[in-house]
Amino acid sequence: MNDNVYPLRIADAKNSIRHVFVRDLELEAHIGVYRHEHGRSQPIRINVDLAVYEEAHPISDSLHNVVDYEKVVRDIEQIVRKGHLKLVETLAELIAESCLQDQRVLTARIRIEKLEAIDAARGVGVEIERTRADT
Repeated sequence: MNDNVYPLRIADAKNSIRHVFVRDLELEAHIGVYRHEHGRSQPIRINVDLAVYEEAHPISDSLHNVVDYEKVVRDIEQIVRKGHLKLVETLAELIAESCLQDQRVLTARIRIEKLEAIDAARGVGVEIERTRADT
């Protein structure tokens, strides 16, 4: 993780909010607007932070009672595999939309970095935040 990127503080006991996250997911993606980016994949890094409403009842150690971060990752992989996208902004929107399909997710913050787009930079990209009200 980059030294200048800090995890978000989302968990909030007073408001019954749990923080579910995926940190530094690195994938190969067909993405970019420039000619040299077409027909080849390039490495991207994805970070996801979800504000999730905690049910009043105990989770009883059952996966179906929580937002499954493995499912979040599988959904992201499926979106990336669908084919070439021009913009990281589009990919971020698709990921946020996918996360918000789970009614317990109140807010999705998605950060996407292209790791080799600019030689002098470790990464370039976008971060968005979408809430249930935005959908």
